[in-house]
Amino acid sequence: MIPRTVSSDLSANLAIDTKGMSELRQSARAGSPEALKTAATQFEAMFVNMMMKSMRDATPQDGLMDNQQTKMFTTMLDQQTSQDIAKKGLGLADVLVRQLSKTLPPQDGVPTDAAMTRALMEQAKLQRSIEASGGAAAVARSGSSPVAASDKPAHVRSFQDKLSGHAEEASRATGIPAKFMLGQAALETGWGRREIKGRDGSNSHNLFGIKAGPDWKGRVVETATTEYINGQPQTRVEKFRAYDSYADSFKDYARLLSSNPRYEKALAAAGSTDAAGFARGLQRAGYATDPNYATKLAGIIKRTLA
Repeated sequence: MIPRTVSSDLSANLAIDTKGMSELRQSARAGSPEALKTAATQFEAMFVNMMMKSMRDATPQDGLMDNQQTKMFTTMLDQQTSQDIAKKGLGLADVLVRQLSKTLPPQDGVPTDAAMTRALMEQAKLQRSIEASGGAAAVARSGSSPVAASDKPAHVRSFQDKLSGHAEEASRATGIPAKFMLGQAALETGWGRREIKGRDGSNSHNLFGIKAGPDWKGRVVETATTEYINGQPQTRVEKFRAYDSYADSFKDYARLLSSNPRYEKALAAAGSTDAAGFARGLQRAGYATDPNYATKLAGIIKRTLA
């Protein structure tokens, strides 16, 4: 008989965290194949939730509508989604069941405590590796998950499909790797979900957050933006450049970096495909006021666009 704490209705338990590892071990020792399967499925839900958190962390969340309450509901939604995905199964639960079943000879059909502990410790090591190394990239290197490295979220694939051609063209003109520019466009626009628009809703096609200074003779749009003054975020209304197309946005970005001596170090790092150096070069040159801009940009390039 399966204890109440190992209910097969996973949606009843949204507590997905590291301390649940000991509970999974106890559940799997309950004395039935059903308990083992349920514990493994719950671990798979934890794994999926961790992956989603990694992707959330790689996406900027400092928009006007972002606050503690929205983050709380987003976390709850991610947890529920993780449970729903685990119900359908990615294959990790089956792998874990097989691993637990063959690590040591079973006693009356149930893996021994030593076997259970050893197998779950291996899964815990995988979890820590993913958290430390940025989610999907660590999984791809470890080869321990059935999730393929090319399985990117739909919004990432859509963003790349739409803009890769323009990024490649700008790359030939500047020597900046296309994925570096795609990463920066993703950071500035939230993967295209927070593009700069005019008051009438018209799209500025401004992918890189380039402002309209006194020398800009083209169209402009005014919108609220977050600027960091002495390290503190402040909401201000600023003028931004507006373009007729995304291609024009990439071309203007390429001209800006190529013609301004401030970005020489960033371009040098880009030429050696050093994503972190490129990101630091942009921040030190004053491209953005966000004190974490370089870390965010490098993270997107390395984790999501690698």
